[in-house]
Amino acid sequence: MKDLGDFHYFLGVHATHPREYRSIVGALQYLTLTHPDISYVVSVVSQLMHAPRTTHMHSMKRIFRYLQGTITHGLFLSASSSNSTMVFYSDADWAGCPDSRRSTTEFTVILGSNLIS
Repeated sequence: MKDLGDFHYFLGVHATHPREYRSIVGALQYLTLTHPDISYVVSVVSQLMHAPRTTHMHSMKRIFRYLQGTITHGLFLSASSSNSTMVFYSDADWAGCPDSRRSTTEFTVILGSNLIS
């Protein structure tokens, strides 16, 4: 048996591999560490990895255009070995949402002088 590499046509049907989509979504997931504002949309496009379509690729291109426009925004992480304490702040408001009467929760994690989450 001989390996002929990746196939492009099979029985007259054009075949593509979604590997590029998966690697881009993986890179976007790492990027959410410093850009938490894209967390929701990255979670949505990562749910579509089993069957990506061209509209999903257009959605990822739109995410990249947004990131290009907000290149100076995000969380700044600096290396400081003098203070490595971790501080957590949290707040819960039971039935705080005026529309749905659901509870809302916020939290902040700070390591040294860096905002982590």
